[in-house]
Amino acid sequence: MLLTRSRKWISPILPLTALTVLMAGCAAHSGGISASTKPLTPGGYTELKEVSGEDCQYYLLGLVPLSRTNKLRNAVADAMNDAKGADALVKVTADTTWQWWILWVTACTQVHGTAVQSH
Repeated sequence: MLLTRSRKWISPILPLTALTVLMAGCAAHSGGISASTKPLTPGGYTELKEVSGEDCQYYLLGLVPLSRTNKLRNAVADAMNDAKGADALVKVTADTTWQWWILWVTACTQVHGTAVQSH
């Protein structure tokens, strides 16, 4: 009798657990590479430091946006804010990541590069 009750309890839990695990995940996509974020003349700038920036957007249930943007320009601005006096980035790479959770989705654009100041 006890064995029958426990089987009845376990049978709905296993598919729900499997579904929960399958609903989560992540993905990454390379966005590209650029020599700089604006035209620069060789030797016409001073390298300041390596920086990173990010901009993210969040979705409820993967459909309803909870935040406004996921834009490359905002990620570049975030990266340049890390170096005082920076007006461009060189050696720029950009990537986009997606994370799927049970109740929400996160989409982020990340930028990495070297902050520079033009002469």
